[in-house]
Order: sequence, then structure tokens, then C-alpha cells
Amino acid sequence: MEHTQTPALVICGHGMVAQRLLEQLVATGHPFSRIVVFNGEPFAAYNRIQLSSLLANQVRESELELKPRSWFRQHKIEVYNREPVTAIEPHQRRVTTASGRTLAYHTLVLATGASPSRLGLPGEDLDGVMTFRDLTDTRTLIHRAQTHRRAVVIGGGFLGLEAAEGLRARGMDVTVLHRSGHLLNRQLNPAAGELLKHQLQQRGLTVLTGTEPTALLGKNQVQAVQLSDGTVLATDLVVLATGIHPNKALAEAAGLACDRGIQVDSQMTTSNPHIHALGECCQFQEHTFGLVEPGYEQAAVLARHLCQVSGSPGFTPGEIATRLKISDLPIFSCGPITPGPHTETIEWQDYAQAVYGQLLVEHNRLTGAILLGDTGSGPWYSELIRSGTDISRYRDTIAFGKPYCDAAA
Repeated sequence: MEHTQTPALVICGHGMVAQRLLEQLVATGHPFSRIVVFNGEPFAAYNRIQLSSLLANQVRESELELKPRSWFRQHKIEVYNREPVTAIEPHQRRVTTASGRTLAYHTLVLATGASPSRLGLPGEDLDGVMTFRDLTDTRTLIHRAQTHRRAVVIGGGFLGLEAAEGLRARGMDVTVLHRSGHLLNRQLNPAAGELLKHQLQQRGLTVLTGTEPTALLGKNQVQAVQLSDGTVLATDLVVLATGIHPNKALAEAAGLACDRGIQVDSQMTTSNPHIHALGECCQFQEHTFGLVEPGYEQAAVLARHLCQVSGSPGFTPGEIATRLKISDLPIFSCGPITPGPHTETIEWQDYAQAVYGQLLVEHNRLTGAILLGDTGSGPWYSELIRSGTDISRYRDTIAFGKPYCDAAA
């Protein structure tokens, strides 16, 4: 067993948000004599957003690397892959890893991410039942796509649709099952969801909405999915994409305050002043986070806090915009997707061109935006929503985008 007494900044986890924190610390000029990262994955931080592109054979695996090894050597950052922290002793300010290594810390950061949710279906432990979460999952899916023909993806959120489209691009016959009445029901309204479904079916996916599985069938290998209406779908592969839950067990075992995630304040500090958390594992007020953008904002806040930058603002969750592309169809969503009792709705659609837009306006302020097909105005709409700008001067032309509104003003 290695026992090291040198105080250090220790980071548990090395995903995209942890890597952004490292870069912010380097850029700001951190006070730590030693930074140690313990990572449960076999790989240093990589671009998880590009996993769907890797699955679809649109990028090479080497393109996912965020920083070369030389960057970590240059900045004297120690990264230990395949070595997650297994225990925290807050009173001793010490961690223990899976290899038995112990290390004293001055400051500890938990960036343990999230894990795929399970449905608890009979047959979930069969071979061929998978998740789509990390590079290891993606490698396995690519291999199975070469040797299997049929796949069922359970979940019509963005992760499930990205997995489905990637497997389709690899030559598989893919069926998507989604419990809600329309796809991306957290980001899109029914009209946009229906248009998306039509476009994906035109590209070769089979999409079944308003249905859910009741069992996965097979002996050792999954062979079929049984649906709530009794239908049985033959398959060689099942991908579970039904959401995530924060990895909080390590923090809970250490006695840190947790709810759905590890609870933090606006400086990303947990109930222990020497321990911080950020990214998908944390919870601020009632919010948990499944997108990288708020994680990057948290990394900037925590870096300034750890570097003792005076007057630094704390983390404030705002309306998070969802930007993604599925089968080359861009999608943007920000704010609420359904109108309230005092909301005006501006809506346009070109079904043949796969273009849809909805803007929600309340008291001359933009509160929500959905764009499908043409998302060029998305960043502007997002800024209007965040800032609460009075849009009365271009209320009648806002659907045409910022250049038109500026010219008409």
C-alpha cells in the first residue's frame, strides 16, 4: 500500500467537467503544489459529446482526446486511470483508491458524474443488454453492430436517439421505443416531436411512441423485447437510454449532505468546507445537471473560488439551452416548451423542408424557444431568454431572426 502525506488537491473523476476545471485552474494560476486526479475509466478525459459521432463512424476515436499526455506533464498534474476513489475520510482529509493507495488532501473535488438509470425489467442482465454512456460502451456497440443485425433502443431522449442513429449508420435495423407520446418530450412539444419522428422514419429508423417494454426475453442472450400491449419484437441487441442518476454513493458514505445528488452551495462547496462537487454528480438547490454547459460554468466558479479570486460571482443556474444534431437534423430548445395561461405563442412550420419553430412570449419577454431544422437564431433566442430583454420593438419580426430584426428596428 502506498501512503502519501503530502497535502494535495485531489479530484475524483476525469470527465469533461473535471478537465475544464483543470484548465481553468492552470489559466487562473492555482495555489496548489500538487494536483492528483483519480479516474475510474481506463481513459483520460475525452469529448463525450462526440461519442454519438464515433458510433456513427463520423469521427475517429483519436479525435475525442481533449488534451495530450504532454499537457498534464507540463502542468505537473498526475492522472491515475482505472483507479477510482473508493473511500473518503473527511476528518483525516484522506482518500483511499481501488488499488489501496491512500492520499492526504488539502482540498477534494468530487466529479464522479452520473450512471445510466435502469428500468428493473426482467431480463436486464442478459447478454446484449447495454447502455450508451462512455467510450467503453461505444466500442462494444461498434463491435456488436458488426456482428448483429437488429437493435432495440429503449428511450427516445437525445441519448437514445443518438444511439439509434449511430447503430443505423452502422447498418443495423433499429427500433426506438419511447413511453411518451412524442420524442424528446422534455425538449420538444408534440408538433416538433412528430416532425422529428417523421424525419427519422424517413431515414430508416422504426419509432414506436406511447409504448414501453415489460420484459426482455432470452436465455443467455437477449432475443426479444415484450411490449405493454403484448407485442414481441425480435432483436439481437438492446440499448437502455432511459436517463441518468448522479453518482453520490461515495459522498453519502463519507457523511456529506445528499439529496438526488451531492448538495452544494453557489461556490460548489459541499456540507464539508474542504470538499467540493460539480457536474452531473452535484445538486444545487433543486437542480441537477445532465448537460455539459452548466458543468463548465460550475468549473469556472470553482476555479475562481479555489484560486481565491476576489469578488467572484457564484453559480446561478439559468435556462439551459439544448443544442444537438440527430441524423444531420439540428435541434434547439431553451426554456419551457408549453405555453402558460398568459403566454403568447409564435409558431411556424414547413413540413416538407423539416423546419419548425415555436417562441413563447410573456409580458413582452421571450420565455421559451423550440427550433427544428433551422436553428441559426438559437443563440440569440437563448440570450433573450436569459437576459429577460423587452422584445416589444421587434415583437412582430422576432421569428425572422436577429439580422432581420436589427435591420427593421
